[in-house]
Amino acid sequence: MKVKSQRDFAAGLLFSTFGVAYAWGATTYNVGSGARMGPGYFPLIVGLLIALLGAIITVKAMVSDEGNDEPIGTIAWRPLVFIIGANLVFGILLGGLPSIGLPPMGLIVAVYALTVIASLAGDQFQWKPVVILATVLAIGSYLAFVVALNLQFQVWPTFIAG
Repeated sequence: MKVKSQRDFAAGLLFSTFGVAYAWGATTYNVGSGARMGPGYFPLIVGLLIALLGAIITVKAMVSDEGNDEPIGTIAWRPLVFIIGANLVFGILLGGLPSIGLPPMGLIVAVYALTVIASLAGDQFQWKPVVILATVLAIGSYLAFVVALNLQFQVWPTFIAG
């Protein structure tokens, strides 16, 4: 059988691999049953659905004539590095890094850093729209998580909040 769409085939394999890994990781938790779901039930189902979706995409890439036979392009390293880096910095700033003595910087600082670093992934960077977006996201995050859901996040750095 010939692969008719290399991009879809690779995407399907990637989906299947991550879905299986996610479902397998979920089995380390108590899965329970449909009537009494444990903490691993939802991740298991989501992982299996992602794997199934990947399998469907992979099979369709081999049998469907709709796909084009364009080769897979090069990896876009810049967006990959900046988006993953932005998430890592967000987590570090939100929770701190006690091993090196970095205290938690709080939700607002973490959201601003996340937005600025992630926006560097694109081809164009303009400060004004990025600052506006960061402000809207910071306010929205504060209202959603701290006010509405009453989650106990540190909002400001310790040296400001006291």
